[in-house]
Amino acid sequence: MTERDLFPGYDVLSKRLSPSWNDQTRAVVNARLAVPREPRFLKPELFQILEAAAARLVPQPSGRAPVPIAAYVDEKLFENKRDGYRLVQLPDQGECYLRGLAGLDEAARHQFSKSFVQLDGSEQDQILSACQRGALRDGAWGDMPCGLFFSHRLLTDVTTVYYAHPSAWSEMGFGGPASPRGYVRMGANRRDPWEAAEAEPGREEIARVENAHVR
Repeated sequence: MTERDLFPGYDVLSKRLSPSWNDQTRAVVNARLAVPREPRFLKPELFQILEAAAARLVPQPSGRAPVPIAAYVDEKLFENKRDGYRLVQLPDQGECYLRGLAGLDEAARHQFSKSFVQLDGSEQDQILSACQRGALRDGAWGDMPCGLFFSHRLLTDVTTVYYAHPSAWSEMGFGGPASPRGYVRMGANRRDPWEAAEAEPGREEIARVENAHVR
């Protein structure tokens, strides 16, 4: 499928100093953008595996600043930010990632005689699909079910941190937190004048002009 930007030219951060956001919202977003890009919990080789896996799970549009998914997951582990519950079949989230990422690399070396980060996209997809099916065992996995690692940890964390980033908000035309302005036109298929306008095929330039005036 050809990549098409539904909200060309739209950047939610242009609202940073507008009435759409208050000081608390700006502080939260600024802190999110300031997360270090270097790993602090994972070793560099495991961090690279996480980067590669995340790139296959959530392909990012080429025309926007990439979301540093691995850095956000690593921050979650480093700061020990928990979900409030844990599946009994899985260890602590930090141990879960240490074993799971190592397990992906072991599977890559066993099947392709290369590390996970050296595989091409199709080969990485094969390893991730096997993980999702629960087909990877032994070695680093131990008694940890790889299928649960994939669905409950890897996929959940990757998508959660991706859609918490302003680049993802811009990609889908989201205006960010609605405090203090809020929203007025709450019905289906209705848009407030300060929200992004979705482009129709062949009308991207018109939408780009409209988006330039969204604040």
